[in-house]
Amino acid sequence: MGTTEALLALGLDIGGTSTRAVVIDGAGRRLGTGRADGANVTSHALAKALDAVKAAVSAALAPVDPARVGAAVIATAGDHNLTRPEVAERFAELWRAAGLTCGYRVVADAVGAFVAGTPEPDGTLSLSGTGAITARFADRSLVRIVDGHGWLLGDLGSGFWIGREAVRATLAALDGGEAPGPLGRAVVRALTGHAVAEPSRAAGNELVLAVHSRPPVALSELAPLVTAEAGADPEADRILTAAAGHLLAAADVVRSPGDATPIVLAGSLLTGDTPLAALVRGGLAERWPDAVVGAALDGAAGAAWLAARSLDPGGAARLHAALFPQ
Repeated sequence: MGTTEALLALGLDIGGTSTRAVVIDGAGRRLGTGRADGANVTSHALAKALDAVKAAVSAALAPVDPARVGAAVIATAGDHNLTRPEVAERFAELWRAAGLTCGYRVVADAVGAFVAGTPEPDGTLSLSGTGAITARFADRSLVRIVDGHGWLLGDLGSGFWIGREAVRATLAALDGGEAPGPLGRAVVRALTGHAVAEPSRAAGNELVLAVHSRPPVALSELAPLVTAEAGADPEADRILTAAAGHLLAAADVVRSPGDATPIVLAGSLLTGDTPLAALVRGGLAERWPDAVVGAALDGAAGAAWLAARSLDPGGAARLHAALFPQ
């Protein structure tokens, strides 16, 4: 890295479910990593969020001298939240306490995910994890965004949305005097501990109370129940088909027919071997057969790459290949 050979780069990916940090050198070696609970200040109390960031950063910095970190990028949902005075001040205190002397750049978590999936500057990101967002990039900058509005107003096709739909389908069965199917039984078991639920208003009320006793975002934890019942329960198939429809409709908004720029899939529901990923990949291939579809498996490393790129722009392509081997 020339005159900055000794400098390291720090990437931080702050999500609703987990917070991850990674320190890399100029050769793309991961010298330190850290993982903690979710720290998105939109869905978590500020004190809890800061504790999670501190834990992840401290673990990542443990093997290195924090003063060697020359650049840092923080990728987070609701990136504007870190600029709020009451948040920015507390975050700066945490930064200094960690021994970091460099500044940091805040970008949307979508940016960190996109660059983790492709070295190309232009393309599309489709993300479905706890939340959901679809975005168009030009020169690694967001130029069009669909959804990402959070659990209350949007995140269509996300883990939260899928989990909520699973509960709604279960409640509909109970209200209709029907015994829940395989998915409904799994939902009842997960939320109440009961092996079965007799179709009654009381059973429905117990389910509702169980949901409201937990943070709303916890509904995303039910998404794996839906994917597990794919092919075995028509309700699970219906929910997953609808989720894929939302994500593909969002891609239709940000991409033109014939677009051959890369598409990056991100989030646990699209990067793993899940029925939803298969549905989305199939829909994308039908719409844009010439586009390369990749996956972003490490948004923190994507953020670290952006930070390292600021230290050595000429070595960015080589560093990307080292960080994200095919």
